[in-house]
Order: sequence, then structure tokens, then C-alpha cells
Amino acid sequence: TARHHTFFEMLGNFSFGDYFKEQAITHAWTLLTREWGLDPDRLTATVYHNDDQAFDLWRKIAGLPESRIIRIPTKDNFWAMGADGPCGPCSEIFYDHGDHIPGGPPGSPDEDGDRFVEIWNLVFMQFVQEADVITGDLPKPSIDTGMGLERIAAVLQGVHDNYDTDTFRALIAASGELTRSATDGANQASHRVIADHLRASGFLVADGVLPANEGRGYVLRRIMRRAMRHAHLLGSAEPLMHRLVPALVAEMGAAYPELVRAQPLIEETLKLEEVRFRQTLANGLRLLDEATGGMTEGGTLPGATAFKLYDTFGFPYDLTEDALRAQGMSVDRVGFDAAMAEQKAAARAAWKGSGDKASDDIWFDIAEEQGGTEFIGYSGHEGDAQVLAIVKDGARVEAAGAGDEVTILTNQTPFYGESGGQQGDAGEAGNDNGFAAEIADTSKPLGRLHAHKARVRGGSIRVGDAIHLSVDIGRRAKLRANHSATHLLHAALRHRLGGHVTQKGSLVAPDRLRFDFAHQKPLTPEDIAAVEAEVNRHIRENDAVTTRLMTPDEAIAAGAMALFGEKYGDEVRVLSMGKGAEAAWSVELCGGTHVGALGDIGLFKIVGESAVSSGVRRIEALTGEAARLYLSGREERLREAAATLKSSPEEVPARIAALVEERRKLERELAEAKKALALGGGAAKTDDSAPEQIAGIAFIGQVLADFDPKGLRGLVDDAKARLGSGVAVIVATNDGRASVAVGVTPDLAARLSAVDLVKQAVAALGGQGGGGRPDMAQGGGPEAGKADAAIAAVRVALVESAAVA
Repeated sequence: TARHHTFFEMLGNFSFGDYFKEQAITHAWTLLTREWGLDPDRLTATVYHNDDQAFDLWRKIAGLPESRIIRIPTKDNFWAMGADGPCGPCSEIFYDHGDHIPGGPPGSPDEDGDRFVEIWNLVFMQFVQEADVITGDLPKPSIDTGMGLERIAAVLQGVHDNYDTDTFRALIAASGELTRSATDGANQASHRVIADHLRASGFLVADGVLPANEGRGYVLRRIMRRAMRHAHLLGSAEPLMHRLVPALVAEMGAAYPELVRAQPLIEETLKLEEVRFRQTLANGLRLLDEATGGMTEGGTLPGATAFKLYDTFGFPYDLTEDALRAQGMSVDRVGFDAAMAEQKAAARAAWKGSGDKASDDIWFDIAEEQGGTEFIGYSGHEGDAQVLAIVKDGARVEAAGAGDEVTILTNQTPFYGESGGQQGDAGEAGNDNGFAAEIADTSKPLGRLHAHKARVRGGSIRVGDAIHLSVDIGRRAKLRANHSATHLLHAALRHRLGGHVTQKGSLVAPDRLRFDFAHQKPLTPEDIAAVEAEVNRHIRENDAVTTRLMTPDEAIAAGAMALFGEKYGDEVRVLSMGKGAEAAWSVELCGGTHVGALGDIGLFKIVGESAVSSGVRRIEALTGEAARLYLSGREERLREAAATLKSSPEEVPARIAALVEERRKLERELAEAKKALALGGGAAKTDDSAPEQIAGIAFIGQVLADFDPKGLRGLVDDAKARLGSGVAVIVATNDGRASVAVGVTPDLAARLSAVDLVKQAVAALGGQGGGGRPDMAQGGGPEAGKADAAIAAVRVALVESAAVA
């Protein structure tokens, strides 16, 4: 309306026992009439109907006639903190914009008109109430006032409508220019919605709220999408809202520097939301047209149809309602709510479970009754909380005592629940009534609850009790260091190996970290050294870690690096670490706990690099004291090796290289000796000077114990050369297994196949198959003790072959 907004700025002043009604009214009248120069004849005051003191003070201080001091008997002029607590009467100040505008003074039948506009409300807190009944006076009466900045700006700028003030005129003009549409007439309401919702959206995003499907994020999404729908109605073919952000920052950025700092985030969020919403809008409006094709003005869309548009196609209920309202139709809200309840019941039934001992129904019940747990542990290690539920042996209980092992759920907690690869916090819980418990772990059922797995050491605890929660600071510090190190590692890997590197999983434990990432080949020692050095460089520079809040879907869609495969909440933090050439060196979406400054990590050391699966590598690393102890242990082993080699640590590499080369030389000599021995004859030969004859075919068969099977082919080739014409079979045994090679000279290859012969030998060795070429084939089997049988099998095959021929 002319004086209501989704975002407004409130001016106010407070007094807690310093002054009361007389001074508050004096300050108000002085500011309005003397400092700002408002015409006193245009001001009207209201008071609560029985607040005679305020009535008299307005006559005394402002000189207002009784006709312009209006007694209001309703709650509009009585403020209360709640059913219990401070309360008191109010006195509102109205400005008369003139008789050319319809409307009457407050309390009249025409009070809802726009002529008289409330600009200031003075709250006189003077009573205490219980269960909505006043029980006494406050020991120190207090003042709480509130004035709408936009409303007083309209008065001071000589306009009646808030949208005619300078700030709104600039935003509306920008909207008209970008949509190439008139800003008055039939388009006026759309431009006003866009300008107002742009302000609300911009400030909410700057304050850390991002579009989501529930909670405050859902409120923001509705505001955004309503403005985007009006941009669509104005004929804007491309996303509009993000292009209006510079105009918003130009108007309000000087007073609110958070808008300037958050401008890129605001633009990015609005653009992503509008791109996605435009597709939803196009599909939804088409489906809505189909659903209402047979309806006439005054008709009601079934709630089930509206829910299908929402649940299946993502078309929000309020947009369905808005679109139909413009056509004189409505929506069956009761039917919509019933369909929503049915869908929730189905979701509960389909839940696959968290793996916790408590039944999944318990977690759903707790979440629906109490909502999610608020995590307060980003900036601290301890805090007070109220016990909302206690679970023992899979069932909810009202209390727990010493020795019980239970899961405690509270309204808020500094304990991080295991997620995003980071293990849950451990610590202690207690209160002033003697309750004490050790918290061994914290999990996160349904992604919304923080469940403290506790063992009660003393005292007792009941649902509704207050407790104090304390995180194990040392353990948390190690978790923070390791988690922040994974972010630095990720950035270093991308910098060294390329932008294809993306996180595929991680483990953040107190004693180590593990990081899986997409990459096709092993890292070289040079790669590992470079990555390690780059991470440690940023640690030494000790830059602060900065955060901002975003929603995961939009952040990922915008290219933010996110933790692999995790289900985040409706909003998560985006961590920025280190200094890059133009921006932060590492920017990732992450809900975990992190160090305040990179120097807190201390030291980073890669201790392992391996393959996880095809295209996925794994790095294991240590930080801080664990990394120091690892390096210290390596140094000790180096000293032990040097002592064994009778050299200094610096000489160990050269000494080992010399020993390796000496061993290789000895191995070569030994292999040559074995080969010479093998070529000199074997027990399988029937004659020391001539080969065996089988069916007229020259034959050599040998068994070599402890012989490297890699040398078989060379031995068979040598045997074939000695034969000139014939068949050679050599079996090598090694570690209980046997390998066999069969060679056939070229003149016999046309009628004898080495492949067929080797298969007979392999079968005798307890194996299967065997293959190669007609002149050379190899195979093996697990029964080395049947080496002679393998050679015999080849002899039989030769005899049979000759018989067939």
C-alpha cells in the first residue's frame, strides 16, 4: 500500500528507567514540530482509552485540542511482550495529509483511508502481566518508540505516497527503463512491487538469508518470486531483478555498506533464482491454464490440483492464488493443506532411516514437534540449552539418571553434528542441579536435529530441564584445523592439476584428514611436493577465514565448490580462505567448523596418495601436532637407517642406491647362472647328449625349480634352436605354483600347435586355458608338484597326434 512494505526502516529510541511519558512526549513533539518543522495542526495523537496521564500530557506539552487526542480502547494502543512480562499503553502520532485524500482520523469508520497516516508510536512500558492479566507495576517504567522512516520521509518530502519518495522513485525509474515500460497507469503496481521486493531481497541476502523451501528462506523466495512474476507481467524477456541491484546499491549503499560488500552475492542470487523461476513460471502458468480451462469467474480450483502444481512442478501456492485472484477465482486452501499433510505422511513412510538405534518415527516426531536444532557452535564452544527430548534404547523417555546411556536433543547446541565428512563433536553436559554427562559423539538425524550421545555420570535430567553444553575444545581445534586444511588442499590440487579436480568425498577426524578427488592418474612426487608447499604457504601467511551464508543449490549452480554428496540445510556458510591474485584463493560451500585464521592449522603434511576407484584419487594428510610427530618419527627412522648403513643421514640415499645397484648386479649374475644350468640339461632328458624322440619328433622336456617364469620364453627359444626340428617343454616352479611354456619349431607348426599342447600341460598342473601362437604358448597352474605330469601330458599329446596323422 502507500505506507506498507515488505522491507521498511525503523527509527526509534529507548529508555530503561531514565525517563517516562512526559519526557517521551516532549521529545517527540520537539523533534516533529521544531526540528523538522511539521505543521502542528496536521498532527493528531492517540492514547489508550484509560491512560488519562498521557491524555493530559498531550494537552499540556503540545497544546493539542481534545478533539485531536483520541482515546482508543483496543489492543492497537496497548503493547505487551507476550502473555507474561512487561506491557503498557501506547500513544500513536498521526499526520494528516489533507482533505483531498479519502479517509478519516483514527478510531473513525473511515480510519483505513490514507488521509491520516501513523508516523510514530510511543510505547509506555509500565506494567507486568501474567497470563494476559496485569499483576503490578514495573519497578522502572521504560520507553520504546518506533517511527517508520519511509513514512516520515514522505511527509518531509511533501508527498503522500511512500513510493513517491526519492529512493523509491529512483528504483521505479530503473525498473521502467530496464523493462521499457511506463511506470504509471496499469503498470504502476508491478513497478512498486518490484522496487519494494528488490529492497527486501537485497537486505535479506546481505544479512545471510538465501532462498529456501522453508523458514525465513521461504519468505525470501516468495518475495523474490512475486517481484519476478511482476517483471514477467511487464513483458521482461530476460531476468530483471539482478540488473536492478546497482540502482539499489546506489541509493542505499552509502548508509548500508553491507549492501556494497554483498552486491555480487545479491546479484548472483537474484539471477539464479529468476532463471530457475522463469522456467517454473512458464510451466506452471501453462498447467494452470489447462487446469482452469473449464472454470468461470467465481470458481474454486481444487486443493489437490494446486498441490500437484506445487509439489510436482514447483509452482508456489501463493502464485497460484495470485494468478487466479486476477481472474476472479480462488483456491481450496483446506484441500491444499490436506494434500500437503498426506505428502508428509508418505515422506515419513518412505524414509530409509538414519541407522540410529532409535526408530525413525522418533526423529520425525521430535522434528515436527520441536523443529530443528539451532547450531550455535561456529563462534563458541559452550552454551546453555533446554532439553527437548531424551531417547533411550530406541524409545523416548522423560528422564535419565546416573549410568544411563541416552541421546539428548536440545533446542540449541554448540556441538557440531557429524556431516559433510566432519566427525561430530564430543564434550560434556551438566547443570547446577548435579546433572553431569559425557557426550561421546553428536549425530544429525534427518539433517535437522543434533543428537548428543551421552552417558550420565551423575544426577538426573528431565525433558524441559536447562543444561550447559561444553565442547571438547582440544578435539574441536583439531577438527577445525583438518577441515580447513581440506579446503586449502582442494584449491592447491586444482591450481596444480587443473580445474577438473573436484572433491569426491572426505573424512575430517581429530587425528587425520582424507580427501578424495577426481583425477585420472597418480600424482608425481613433484605434484605432491608442490601441493604441500602451497598449502603450507597459505598457513604461514595466516590470513583470516571469512564466511557468508548461502543456500547450497544456488551456490553450486553458481559454481561454488561444494562438499561431495552431502545434504546441506537450507543455508550454509561459504568459506573464503587465503589470498589469490584477484579474490580469495579458496572459496567453498561448507557447513563445517573451521579455524579463525589459517595459521591455526600449524603444519600440513601429505602422508599418502592412492587410487580409490577409476578416476578417483585419495590423499591422506596430517596437520598440526600430528604432522610434527609424523615428521619426527620419519626423522628417527632415518637416523636408524643411517646407523645400520654406517653412514650419516645425508648419505643414506647414495648408500641405498649403491646397495640396490649391487643387488641388481648379483641378481643378473644369478639369473645367468640358472639359465646356463638349465641349458646344460635336466632330469627329464633321457640322454645326456641327444634329445628324446617321441613318434619321430625330437623332444626336450625340463623342470626348473625356483626359476623366474619370465625367463621361460627365452629358454624355450634356445631349446628350439638346439633342436632344429622338434618340440620343447619347460616347466618352472616357484612359490608352489608352476608355469609352463611350449615351443614348436617352424617346420612342425603346420601340424602341431603349441597352444593345443600347452593346454594339456596346464590341465595337468590344475589350471585352465593357456594361449599364445602356434609356435610358442604359455600357461600355468597352482600345483607345482605335478610339473613332471605336465611334461608327460605333452608327450602323450604328441603320440596321439602322430597316431591321428
